[in-house]
Amino acid sequence: MTTPPILQKGDTIAILATARKNLDDNLKPAIDLLHSWGLEVVIGNTIGLDENQLAGTDEQRAADFQKQLDNPNIKGIWCVKGGYGTVRMVDLLDFTKFKQSPKWIIGFSDVTVLHNHLNTLGYKSIHGIMPVTTARASKEAVESLKIALFGNQLSYQIAPDPMNRMGTATGELVGGNLSILYSLLGSQSAIDCTDKILFIEDLDEYLYHIDRMMINLKRNGCLESIKGIIVGSMSDMKDNDIPWGKNAVQIIEDVTKTYNIPVLYSFPAGHIRDNRALILGSKVTLNVAENSSSVVFE
Repeated sequence: MTTPPILQKGDTIAILATARKNLDDNLKPAIDLLHSWGLEVVIGNTIGLDENQLAGTDEQRAADFQKQLDNPNIKGIWCVKGGYGTVRMVDLLDFTKFKQSPKWIIGFSDVTVLHNHLNTLGYKSIHGIMPVTTARASKEAVESLKIALFGNQLSYQIAPDPMNRMGTATGELVGGNLSILYSLLGSQSAIDCTDKILFIEDLDEYLYHIDRMMINLKRNGCLESIKGIIVGSMSDMKDNDIPWGKNAVQIIEDVTKTYNIPVLYSFPAGHIRDNRALILGSKVTLNVAENSSSVVFE
């Protein structure tokens, strides 16, 4: 996997929208943060565009992303927010110049589309906080993004969880939002799970949807070929009038229990304040132990 150049003071980050519109004057915390790190900021043309739910048309969002993708002076693209819409413009993008001058693509949630697409092309990216979540993000989440961008070693020590399945595994970290992973299966942006460490998180889904998505990963052979699983937040789940009978974590355990792999639950990443950065595409060692677990990046 190709690692984009680590950031240096004076580098420029572009903030733009690939999905939901951002009409509010809410970017000052993110801009101030980047300035405090010695970075310059460019605001994309999609910030402020209004096309129903989206930040402009698919063509406008793709053109804005392409402009920053092709500009060698832009060292990172920080997606302003998620929602839905990235999958509508990803096939309009040309990564030819990106391959000549790679840069960090940063975000989570719907940005999982880009993370997975970049993974199929052989490039690392960063799953982490976004501009609209900066103000409410934990200090640890913010600091982890800085560590990832500036090339310091990223590692986490995680408190024990009663659902954890013990073991150690080393492999390339892939994944992101479970709903997006599920929606990309069968497309050219679908990840290859073979010998990988799979990270998943989700928000605001019906519990039976979580079950359906996990069963789909199983039937696609993904769960049989991975080396381990890291489960982030499963936030604000919904149930039907007739309960499904298991919560999201129990569903994941039920579907994966036949596989002899380590599984780490309650990892601080996803739709929560403490959304720690993950370098997707990087080799990690996952150690799930009784008293403490760790995720250490190469």
